[in-house]
Amino acid sequence: MDFTFTEEQQAAVEAARAVFGGVAPDGVPSPAITAGAVADDFDRALWTKLADADLLSLLLAAEYGGAGLDAIALCLVLREAAKVLARVPLLESSAAAVAVQAYGGEELKAELLARAGRGEVVLTVAANGRTGHDPAELAVTAWRDGDAWVLDGVQTAVPWAENADFTVVPAHTGDGRTVLALVPRVHEGVVLGEQISTTGERLGELRLESARITARDVIDADGAWEWLRELLATGTCALALGLGERVLSMTSAYTGKREQFGYPVATFQAVAVQAADRYIDLRAMEATLWQAAWRISTGAGGALPASGDVAVAKIWASEGVRRIVQTAQHLHGGFGADVDYPLHRYHAWAKQLELSLGPAAAHEEALGDLLAAHPLG
Repeated sequence: MDFTFTEEQQAAVEAARAVFGGVAPDGVPSPAITAGAVADDFDRALWTKLADADLLSLLLAAEYGGAGLDAIALCLVLREAAKVLARVPLLESSAAAVAVQAYGGEELKAELLARAGRGEVVLTVAANGRTGHDPAELAVTAWRDGDAWVLDGVQTAVPWAENADFTVVPAHTGDGRTVLALVPRVHEGVVLGEQISTTGERLGELRLESARITARDVIDADGAWEWLRELLATGTCALALGLGERVLSMTSAYTGKREQFGYPVATFQAVAVQAADRYIDLRAMEATLWQAAWRISTGAGGALPASGDVAVAKIWASEGVRRIVQTAQHLHGGFGADVDYPLHRYHAWAKQLELSLGPAAAHEEALGDLLAAHPLG
């Protein structure tokens, strides 16, 4: 396995750094000092810059104005986005668009993809289900009625639902299949209720009450939801990695300057050991992330399905990002809780990522099931 990035992937990273270099984490709205939602919308100015840099169309084919890159390139850009707490639906919109490209009908692709790549249409995905614990596809039912599909059910904690033009909603049919419906934000039978995330951002409770969605806007290809779900999970692991890297860097800089008894606290063995443990977490998060992204991007076979690699990446990302921010808070002392310092913002975002990924124990159980179904050797 070769984890050397291609020139095109490295160029995407450079473009991302140029765009995100102008984002100040200190200016990101803080849930600690804002009552209710921290903002009504995502960072539209940053969204426009991402579109101008062709970073919203990375995974789209050239016929839709894209670069034709893969999930690895998207994860590289997401890694940079997390370092500055970029308030944009980059993961959700990119993943939804490439799912449409891979599985959608020609009419839907022609109508949607080029506009999504230019940032004119914003997409999001309802991936949390009704409770956040049950499979998302079981939260909504769908049945065919003439030239439309009728959807009923509730999806909770939908990111950017109040601002996205379409939400991709997985729904189960009577014969046990899963379809993906592109549900407009304003549509008959669609009701949005406000929820607030740990980061203070607005989430949406999406209620579908006999909402009729034209068949053109419904993807019923086999495997579409499973592929989209794994891409979203892998992208979330990339966000966790980028955030963890920045937090550990902040901690290193702080402990290198903070002195006790006339010496930088970074020279104390107890501090150094904790920082070293978190560095090991980061390297494990990185290796498992690229393994999962590589499996998704190439479709390469293995002893286990790609979902096994995604599960391992989620285990490390969920546990790792939590341990990193907790250690950072500890080593910063009281300064880490100062609302004039950005660490508390990173802590809130890390907690939201951990919640989005789900508990490591659940992924370990899923991995165990895969190992039982696919004996090694």
